[in-house]
Amino acid sequence: MTFVLYFLTGVAAGIIGGLLGTGGCALIMPVVRFGFNFDPAFAVGTTLFAVVFTAGAGAYKHLRMGNVDRKTALCVGISGIFGVIIGSLVFGYLIHYKSIIDLILGFAFLLVSIRMAYEGIFLRGKHELSGSQIPGKKTNQGILGACVGVLTGIIGLGGGYALVPSFIYFFRAPTKIAIGTSMASFIWIAFLGAILKLFQQVVNIQAAIILGIGAVIGAIYGAGLVARFQSATLKALFGILFFYVSLKYILIYFGIRI
Repeated sequence: MTFVLYFLTGVAAGIIGGLLGTGGCALIMPVVRFGFNFDPAFAVGTTLFAVVFTAGAGAYKHLRMGNVDRKTALCVGISGIFGVIIGSLVFGYLIHYKSIIDLILGFAFLLVSIRMAYEGIFLRGKHELSGSQIPGKKTNQGILGACVGVLTGIIGLGGGYALVPSFIYFFRAPTKIAIGTSMASFIWIAFLGAILKLFQQVVNIQAAIILGIGAVIGAIYGAGLVARFQSATLKALFGILFFYVSLKYILIYFGIRI
């Protein structure tokens, strides 16, 4: 029964990720942490391992659709690999301070909630940029990749959480190119990060595989639903949801459960 719930969680995460262009990790992480009562470190490691499936499927899909700036993806991916090694070393130290992991994730999800609420309420109907490339210097893109790699190594979030908004707001990239290039960049960061988490023995392999397969199936379905829903409305609603998630993480650090 538990495996069925893992699969359904993955499907739900994939559908939401497909609708919002954020990937499924932002939903998988709090569900496995609080819904399945995973240890904080295992929640991070298992989520990152599962995300390899969705990032791989997403990268393939967007490459075929022509939504990937290949040069930027290569630059960000390579620099991100070095970053994820550093972040994983930091994570190895934090494994012994599990409450700190919860606190860090609480503030990470607080940023997610603010970003989604802002986009859903204030950017509704904003004119979409056009183009097939991500502007900006490769040096700056490399720095971004390294920073996202470090972030991924520590908290298991990075693609839709950090790369997509960075490409859009800092580099003025079209949304579809930002999402596609994020997927193509992040697959290498997530893959190496997942291997390192395996070596650190913080991955529930069975759960991660089932979550990942479910998320891939859900993402395919979610992508087909995009035209039926107002993205801005969904982002506003999930901004509220992730604000609650952030409070759960932060308050549990102080011994308060909500």
